[in-house]
Amino acid sequence: MGSLNGKKNYKQIAKEVIELEIKALKKLKNSINNSFNEAVEAISKCQSKVILCGVGKSGLIAAKISSTLSSVGTPSFSLSANDCSHGDLGSISKKDILILISYSGSTEELKNIIKYANRNKITLIGIMSKKNSILYKASDIKLLIPEVTEAGLGIVPTSSTINQLSIGDALAIATLNKKKISKRDFKKFHPSGNLGVKLRVAEELMITGNKIPFINENLKMKKALQIISNKKLGTLIVQNNNKITVGIITDGQIRRCNQTDANLQDLTVKKVMTKNPISIDKDTLAEKALSIMNTKKITSLCVHHPKKIKKTIGILHIHSILQSNIH
Repeated sequence: MGSLNGKKNYKQIAKEVIELEIKALKKLKNSINNSFNEAVEAISKCQSKVILCGVGKSGLIAAKISSTLSSVGTPSFSLSANDCSHGDLGSISKKDILILISYSGSTEELKNIIKYANRNKITLIGIMSKKNSILYKASDIKLLIPEVTEAGLGIVPTSSTINQLSIGDALAIATLNKKKISKRDFKKFHPSGNLGVKLRVAEELMITGNKIPFINENLKMKKALQIISNKKLGTLIVQNNNKITVGIITDGQIRRCNQTDANLQDLTVKKVMTKNPISIDKDTLAEKALSIMNTKKITSLCVHHPKKIKKTIGILHIHSILQSNIH
């Protein structure tokens, strides 16, 4: 082992551990077969819960996989194999799918769970590395993962747990694709998460109702100045007599016109407005709306219903987006 300033160079150990795990993942990648497809089909069709269970370190992996499945719209929870011997088996119903994880496939604590699943005809997906194991023989769907070399004296669960975790992630993502879960669906499961913030849409942040500074195109600018002052948005949405949005006026425009036209207040609104303002669908991501504002160098966007493009139902202001920590 090399040294650095008299101390052991632990970086080499780190690289060796990671290299072993990379080799294990490559073996796992090459081992994926049609049983994986069967597992995804079963999970995606499950009308109840997907329950994961493992012993020791595999139990921790089971909890993580369960959490990931739930996050992509597959109701799931994990059980401790030890607790299952003390009453928790009752929480597994016939409509559930049970995923058991055990590297050896013959862990003593799994025997009662396997018997319970087989006796009650509960679909059992087994993740194990040995064909001659109890779990392999009892599973309805067998996900055989390769035997690998562990780091740390060759006995500490490292490479094997990386493989268990990875096949669990693969199952979750494949199921997500099977169910056609979108980013917006994902947001529903994570309303307070970082992705939830990024996936906020215009409708959630826009100004609506009486707060929208509408003005008719035939009114005088004197009235427009009163409205823009009262609403304090620095913007006016111009409508015709049919409530169709035909233009927009900003306080910047007003200042520029005031410098060149002494009779500004006597002009009609339609002579000052900018025609055909940019309008976005109410389901447009706020992140995309911010990009439009930055590109066009504007601070507000009209918002419309997808089937009524010319009717403004809200105003999205740049301040509302920035206050939501979208940037």
